[in-house]
Amino acid sequence: MKSQEKEILYTITNSYSTLNTLTETTKNVWFVCHGMGYLSRYFLKYFKGLDPKTNYIIAPQAASKYYINSNFRHVGASWLTKENTKIETENIMKYFDTVFQNENLPKTVNLIVFGYSQGVSVAMRYVSSRQIQCQQLILHSGGIPKELNVEDLAFYTGKAHLICGTKDKYITKERLTLEIDKAKKLFKTHLNTIIFDGMHEVNIKAINELA
Repeated sequence: MKSQEKEILYTITNSYSTLNTLTETTKNVWFVCHGMGYLSRYFLKYFKGLDPKTNYIIAPQAASKYYINSNFRHVGASWLTKENTKIETENIMKYFDTVFQNENLPKTVNLIVFGYSQGVSVAMRYVSSRQIQCQQLILHSGGIPKELNVEDLAFYTGKAHLICGTKDKYITKERLTLEIDKAKKLFKTHLNTIIFDGMHEVNIKAINELA
């Protein structure tokens, strides 16, 4: 007998985490996409150095959760895999839409979209697919989606930053060169490259300086 794989449409409930309070004094709203193995509430720790009066942070949560190690104590999450990537990506884009609708951000704030590691791919795909004109797009230690081209980001006029450590075990020197070259083509004169002496880790200093 031949097996079949079928698709269904249904509604799910997912969470997201925030840091600080959105008020009249808020200048920057950060939409920060965590890397693989994180939960959004723990990812917020990297943004606690920002001025709480002027910075409001929104951390979406990847829906696919799993136990990180064999003792089944710590839980992490993943945005995407090679399985059903197109459909899963659209699910994530719709989830991001709902987060923004729920937050109902004022147009007066500066929107900063931040992706770390695996979060780079979903952050870039969201900005591209929804043509989000944020003030800053920060790509930290992750890969630019292969399908994106110059036309996909032609609308973008904000600042773009590419951050990576020199000792990142997931990004070789050759790959880093390729990522920088692609980013320069996508963002033309808007790209700022920050290469720091470190491993595959969130650079808190860079975050604070870009606020």
